[in-house]
Amino acid sequence: MIRTALAAALMFALSIAPADARRHHHRHHNKPLHITWAHRVISVDRSSLGDPRPRAWCGWFMRQHLGVADRRGNLARWWASYGSNAGGPAIGALVVWAHHVGKIVGQSPKGWIVLSGNDGHVVRERPRSLRGAIAFRWP
Repeated sequence: MIRTALAAALMFALSIAPADARRHHHRHHNKPLHITWAHRVISVDRSSLGDPRPRAWCGWFMRQHLGVADRRGNLARWWASYGSNAGGPAIGALVVWAHHVGKIVGQSPKGWIVLSGNDGHVVRERPRSLRGAIAFRWP
């Protein structure tokens, strides 16, 4: 399941990577998105949906991941009303916190594995505590 999610995320990242992907630079707002999987870094400056990545970009990443054009989805809290109620954590469900959103892609002894953007300024898949989550939604 994790390998499938990683492969899907990598294919997504490759599909939106510009031909002239740049290396990391230190301008905060225009800093390229770095996706690191399998020892590979991919820089993404623009979305496949036509809008630039905002400063706080976990919602923006989820929009790209799910193909959601509504720019209100750039705000994490917006996802609390997206799709349908999952009733609790489950693989494939979105998890929404007040200021972050991610997708549950697995479970490990350390907790639920969540794929999200802007997790330490990168796209990351890792075990996360779901404490403080305000919603679980089926996309």
